[in-house]
Amino acid sequence: MSVLSTLLRQIINGLQAGSIYALVALGYSMVYGIIMLLNFAHGDIIMIGAYIAWLCMARFALNPVFAVVFAVIGCVLLGVTIEKVAYKPLRSSPRISLLITAIGISFLLENAAQMIFGAGAQVIPPFFSVPNPSIGSIEIPGTAIVTIVVTAISMIGLTLLIQKTKMGKAMRAVSEDTGAAQLMGININRTISFTFAIGSALAGIGSVLYCTAYPQAYATMGSMLGLKAFVAAVLGGIGSIPGAMIGGFAIGLAEALVSAAGLSVWKDGVVFAILIVVLLIRPTGILGRSMAEKV
Repeated sequence: MSVLSTLLRQIINGLQAGSIYALVALGYSMVYGIIMLLNFAHGDIIMIGAYIAWLCMARFALNPVFAVVFAVIGCVLLGVTIEKVAYKPLRSSPRISLLITAIGISFLLENAAQMIFGAGAQVIPPFFSVPNPSIGSIEIPGTAIVTIVVTAISMIGLTLLIQKTKMGKAMRAVSEDTGAAQLMGININRTISFTFAIGSALAGIGSVLYCTAYPQAYATMGSMLGLKAFVAAVLGGIGSIPGAMIGGFAIGLAEALVSAAGLSVWKDGVVFAILIVVLLIRPTGILGRSMAEKV
């Protein structure tokens, strides 16, 4: 019974972590689907969101609701600013230029955070207090339930946005054929900026959920989180929104099961081993599709 209890707890932890990975992976997939860019600065946007929440609650003693709102707004403004300043001027450049720029932005944000807030971790006060329900002798963390529910609501909202709204249709058109979308009167720049804004908003939500489970903010917190979310996006099929969800939950559960087997020190290695296997066996991921290269 104790083995079953441990396994169930680890599965719940895996779903909680997978929910966060899925939210971050959605940002990767949306941006890649629109402009074919691997935005490696996406994880560091989460780090900035965590610092904004810490400032609001620990320094300015604001209500946690305002901390959540300001964290999401701050991430949106940062994401759109990065797109306008760093990526838009290089949009017609080779992809390697955009990739190098994204990595440079990531290092810039990390080092700027270290200069401003210091290298040590800042403790974030709790956002909310949720009772822990029990199933028999197994206690389920209330924060895990909140994380999974908020992630599900966010994904449903994103799906409705893309499928039912005019801007969502524009995003799909730009993803399919940028030139044809522009000829049809779609504002490409506004659509791309809107995509970055939505992806960054999801990163802001992810930063709050991540900080409920791990209540610390530090400069490098987004690097490993971002890499694991990237693996989740590749596993599910980068550019596919349902694939990002599936990949996020799969990576979270894989980490949890490795920890349940007593090999927690190997969980990061297992994640990147999954990336290697996927690239060798099915480079397009679970729900990805092959793309013809125009010459």
